[in-house]
Amino acid sequence: MATEIRRSVCPYDCPDACGLLAEVQDGRAVRVSGDPEHPFTRGTLCPKMLHYEKTVHSPLRLTTPLVRTGAKGKGEFRPAPWDEAVAMIADRWRDIIANHGGESILPYSYAGTMGLVHRNCGHAFFHRLGASRLDRTICAPAKEEGWKAIMGDTPAPHPDEVAESDLVILWGINAAATNIHFLHGVREAKRRGAKVWLIDTYETPTAAAADRVILPRPGSDGALALGMMHVIAREGLVDGEFTAERVQGFAELADKVLPGYAPERVSALTGIHPAVIEELAVLYGRAKAPFIRLGSGLSRYGNGAMTVRTICALPALTGAYGKLGGGLLASTSTGPAFVTTEVTRPDFMARPTRLVNMNRLGHALTELDDPPVKSLYVYHSNPAAVTPDQNAILRGLARDDLFTVVHERFMTDTARWADVVLPACSSLETGDVYRSYGTYCIQRAWPAVPAVGESRSNWDTFALLAAAMGFDEPYFRRTEGEMIEHLISIPTPMREGIDLDRFREGKAVELPLPPDAPRTFRTPSGKVEILNPLDPEPLPRHLPTHEERGEHPLMLMTAPTPYALNASFYEQDELRQKQGGMRLLVNPVEAAARGLADCEPVTAFNERGEVTFILAVTDRVPPGVAVAEGVWWTVHAPGDRTVNALTSQRLTDRGNGSTFYDTRIDIRGKA
Repeated sequence: MATEIRRSVCPYDCPDACGLLAEVQDGRAVRVSGDPEHPFTRGTLCPKMLHYEKTVHSPLRLTTPLVRTGAKGKGEFRPAPWDEAVAMIADRWRDIIANHGGESILPYSYAGTMGLVHRNCGHAFFHRLGASRLDRTICAPAKEEGWKAIMGDTPAPHPDEVAESDLVILWGINAAATNIHFLHGVREAKRRGAKVWLIDTYETPTAAAADRVILPRPGSDGALALGMMHVIAREGLVDGEFTAERVQGFAELADKVLPGYAPERVSALTGIHPAVIEELAVLYGRAKAPFIRLGSGLSRYGNGAMTVRTICALPALTGAYGKLGGGLLASTSTGPAFVTTEVTRPDFMARPTRLVNMNRLGHALTELDDPPVKSLYVYHSNPAAVTPDQNAILRGLARDDLFTVVHERFMTDTARWADVVLPACSSLETGDVYRSYGTYCIQRAWPAVPAVGESRSNWDTFALLAAAMGFDEPYFRRTEGEMIEHLISIPTPMREGIDLDRFREGKAVELPLPPDAPRTFRTPSGKVEILNPLDPEPLPRHLPTHEERGEHPLMLMTAPTPYALNASFYEQDELRQKQGGMRLLVNPVEAAARGLADCEPVTAFNERGEVTFILAVTDRVPPGVAVAEGVWWTVHAPGDRTVNALTSQRLTDRGNGSTFYDTRIDIRGKA
């Protein structure tokens, strides 16, 4: 049987956006591998994507529309033709709009696909419908706010620059699970003699790449950065020429903030011994080109934006922002590469409608009024699993007067509560354009295999719904391919100079960084703005977390795993088995204090809920911390709830982001 090789792109919410090669036989993907011609990912894939064909052609795929026949949440449905399902949705929406207004309909989506067309085309439909808007801030908006407060619109360094560094700090990033290709440059730096330190809340798999691991108390990373700056200033390791010419506000920081962060006080805040703080600070201050790779987890606390802002100030003191191989990489800003408003079409709104924060979906479904949410449309997301305060969300989904539609590939936790389920395509069944937030690569993809069963893409589904609702804008009559061609036909400054032939062949290409980037600072002053006079808080400082003095003794880390991404990939048996079940990792001291043993079922609890886990006792986790890796589907969980039954709807200090890590719990034996 003939085998064809089709290029594609990993569609998942990961900074690397790997290039894929799909081997196709008789319309089926039989093998997926990494594309060795990708400039950054270089042909390697993470464990999750090694058998992506098993996701695409899983026997669990939904292949026909479904209409609920049993009680909500029971997962009892009958098959239905697309025409019937679409007509049912349109009829219910017309009735809801007539009685409650368009804002009583709420879309819910996030990053189940990162393709610019399929991820964003729902915006246009719901703008035209007059629905409520979703404030999509579940990931790391506080991180972006923290970076901008110091660096403005300054582009991040190219990730491969890390190879030129002599000191690499992996700060709050489990790169082995979420950014594995960045470790290529880290290994090259080590080969050249660089030291690598990992700063995190527990010893993640990334520790294998580090020379030293330090574990500050969760939410105290900003205090650690200030303690390092205190020592750097005290020891005369500040680059005086750089701070005088290219930094705004170092003198104010040194005078008003740093005296309060001596190592002894920072030790009390972070749990890190003063000698270790001194050692790291001196090592950083003396490094020729120290490079910080900053993760997102440390932004998911009540103090997340300020924490990031404080860490971003650190490279300014030593002049690292001015050196090849030095500085800080939070994420790459490739958004301007395409004019995405051509997809999202904000001009379709007759007026700006209500904005509902996605982290507060539980509140929206149970407490919002004027108008109440009467219909929820979920696509490429699984909020019953991945969104904070699971119990509040499930109470909302159980409402008899809530009409829920879910467009999905699998019978997820959310789909089980739907009134109508529509079968969705995988990325190998669609074309799209992709950009990265961890590299400067962009890539176009074409469909590699036909749609499985009766599944339809986001684009085609919204076109059907638009026709049923009587929308006559030409936008909704375009094909997927026409929309992609339109998007890439619009030139942007960021795409100037790319290898256009290579891009149109479906190969990844790099966006060219300006020659002076990232060492020309795009801020109002043209300097690194440690002092930001336009900010209500002109100088960085350490802020407490929501739970700094919470009533429960353990801080819960809802951590990533190499074998899943949020609630994705749980359809693959092998990947679930590699996780070893839905486990809660705790230190032996905490287990002994409660009379608990390794591998026994336990109940984690707080004021929001209770969740059953299998206990994993390990010294990789410090006392005072509990770690739950992955976001499991309930069907595979030991009980009837998963980790987000414990997390809160509270938001970050800036950016309205999630505070998943700002959660306290306790545990007891399972009765």
